[in-house]
Order: sequence, then C-alpha cells, then structure tokens
Amino acid sequence: MSAPAGPRPLRDDAVVRVDDTVHLVSGSHTNWVIVRDGDTCTLIDTGYPGDREAVLASLARLGLAPESVAAVLVTHAHNDHIGAAEHLRVTYGTPVLMHEAEVPHARREFLDQVSVGQVLARAWRPGVLPWALHAIRSGGTAPLRVDEPRPFPVEGALDLPGRPVPLHTPGHTKGHAAYHLPALGIVITGDALVTGHPTSRAAGPQLLPGMFHADRARALGSLDVLGALDADVVLPGHGPVHRGPVGAAADRARERA
Repeated sequence: MSAPAGPRPLRDDAVVRVDDTVHLVSGSHTNWVIVRDGDTCTLIDTGYPGDREAVLASLARLGLAPESVAAVLVTHAHNDHIGAAEHLRVTYGTPVLMHEAEVPHARREFLDQVSVGQVLARAWRPGVLPWALHAIRSGGTAPLRVDEPRPFPVEGALDLPGRPVPLHTPGHTKGHAAYHLPALGIVITGDALVTGHPTSRAAGPQLLPGMFHADRARALGSLDVLGALDADVVLPGHGPVHRGPVGAAADRARERA
C-alpha cells in the first residue's frame, strides 16, 4: 500500500524521551510510542499514511530497524493511527494487535469515524478547516485497512517489550484500547484522553471534541477506567506528554467535557 505523495520527514524535536526505554514521537498532528527492550521494541500506533517515513526514521533515530518491531499495538483503527501498520505487516511480518472489537473496524468491515459532512458542518469553528485540509493531505480519508489484524492473544500483560497491559476504553471507537506500563507508571491513552488537538482551544488533559467520538457517553465512562490506574505519565494520541497522576488528568478532562 503506497503512502500519499509528499511524505513528511521526521522533525528534529519529534522524538521525546519519556524514560530510558520509552519515547513519544510526534508526527503530523498524531503521536506514536516506541517502547524499547534492547534491540527490539513495541510500536504503539503508526500515525497517518503520510507519516510512514517518519515512523521508520523515528525507529532509526533510536538505533532500531523496522525488523526489530515485535508488534504494532493499535489504540484504534482510524487512519491517523494505523498509517504504517499494514506496511510493516506486509513488508516485515510484524503482527498488528488490537482489542477484538476493533478487529473488524481495522479490516474496514465498517468505518467508525467522523464523516466529511460532519466536519464540513463545523468548518466555521476555529481550527477545524485547517485540520481537515491537513488530514486529507496526510491520508486521513485515503482507503486504508489492516488485512490481518489480530486480537490480543491473552488477557493482562502482553509478552512484548514493556509488558504492556491493554485496557478496553471504548467511546472514541467501539474497540479503542489504552496501554498501561505498570512498572513505569506510564499509560498510553490514544484518543481516549488527549492533551491537545488543532480543533480544540484547550491545552492539557481533555476529551476530543464530540464529533470525533462514536459514543461520547462511553468515552466519558472510559475516563473512569483510566483514572483508576496507578500512573503518573500520560502519553496521548494527540498533544504533548502530561506528567501528573492520571486520576487527576481524567478528572480534568471530565470537567472540561
């Protein structure tokens, strides 16, 4: 599957060290996370299709080859989070894992995503139109799927670098998952809890604007799941690293909602 024309290179400041083994990488308005263990790693999300070269460059910057990715973990199967997943699966045999409810979404048996019409109806709001144009240029509306997505093979911690523990956090999509790294006090929240977005005027912990959620009530409920974790670092799908108790971050997001 080819990437959109004009793929974006990795910015000099895009790779943020969170821990000796964990890095948050900022692509084109979307983040992914690399959890390293020696010469192998877990890759959580993969940006837009237009971020493919940046994903590969972020691995190289940390001295990792694409073949070193033990698995891609998907928070949810929107184009801005699975942009390079199928490329890694087909080219390097990398397994692509996600919650079982997200598997048919990744195969595009249905599309659980904001429609162009919904976006256009809100184009007058600050930030919406520039974000939409950027999303289209980055492959946000391109035909994209994962042909052989896999559900998590076990409950609890996965036998992957970082021993990530998946958490079902539905609302943004039916099968959205966050990933807890208990030994490090880190939670990768995807779009269940973000710290910024081009369509939002707020900075800090928040839910995405309502148009982005398949079920906003369930998205609010998933904040309780996140808030109960023992973690003090939040790595969101959009926005910068947030340091502080995740319970307080979830409370702040709920208040803003």
